[in-house]
This record gives sequence, C-alpha cells and structure tokens, in this order.
Amino acid sequence: MKFTIKSGLASALVLLASTAFAASVVAPGDVAIEDGAVSKSLTGAPGDAAEGRKTFADRKLGNCLACHAVTDQSEQLFHGEVGPPLDGVGDRWSEAELRAILVNSKAIFSEDTIMPGFYTLDVGVDVREDLVGKTILTAEQVEDVVAYLITLKE
Repeated sequence: MKFTIKSGLASALVLLASTAFAASVVAPGDVAIEDGAVSKSLTGAPGDAAEGRKTFADRKLGNCLACHAVTDQSEQLFHGEVGPPLDGVGDRWSEAELRAILVNSKAIFSEDTIMPGFYTLDVGVDVREDLVGKTILTAEQVEDVVAYLITLKE
C-alpha cells in the first residue's frame, strides 16, 4: 500500500474521530440512574430509530421480541408474552426513563424482573466466561433502541 500525506492525514482524522466518539461514551459503571431515569445520552448523540428497530428484532442482540409483542414488527415471527406489549411505550415512558430501563431494568423495576440490563456489568452469577465484563448492547445500540421505542406511540 502506498503511503501519501493525503492518505496518512485521512487515516489520522478517522482515528481521531473514532477516539473522540469513544471518549464521549459513558462506561457501563458510570451510568447514573436518578429518579428512575438516565437523562443524558450514553453516547452524547441521538440514536437512530431505524437501527434501533433492527437491534430490537435481532435475536442475537436485543432479542426484545422474545418477551415483548409490538404491532410495528408484525412481520417478525414469535412475539413474546412474558413482558408487556410495547405498543404505545413512547407515550407511557420518557426517553430518559426508557434509557434507564434498557441500561439496567433491575434498578428500575426490581431484582426479580426477568428483563436483563442491556448496558450493565451487574448481570448476576454464573456468567459465561467469555462474556464477563461485556454488556449485551453497546451504548450506541441502547441509544438506537431508545430512539425506536420513542416512535411507538398510540
């Protein structure tokens, strides 16, 4: 690969931008849940509702449909009935409250809730060794799902 000043500068700018983004992401242990809400974005930027919709349905990511039904995703098979239906959730909860629920539902509802915390390292015992110290979703994915959930109005 031929190195030029132009390509070197472009690489440096990409690295700088990705480093700046990573520096603005709130670490899981630093998320402050106050009065049932996380008022500030985990990334410092708004989420992408279209990406959040994909994460919500992805059985290897959010897997939200395993427990929740939502009419907006009627094309998806096998909606769950363990959690409440999420139609109108954008009317029932604020953005900050939805963010807190996604980050650590046990801190919002109770330790007995079956819903996992998607951006916490406090995940209980017997965690698979390769998953220790990892969150289920990234901060960006949480923000995307929050952006999607806010669109679910009645």
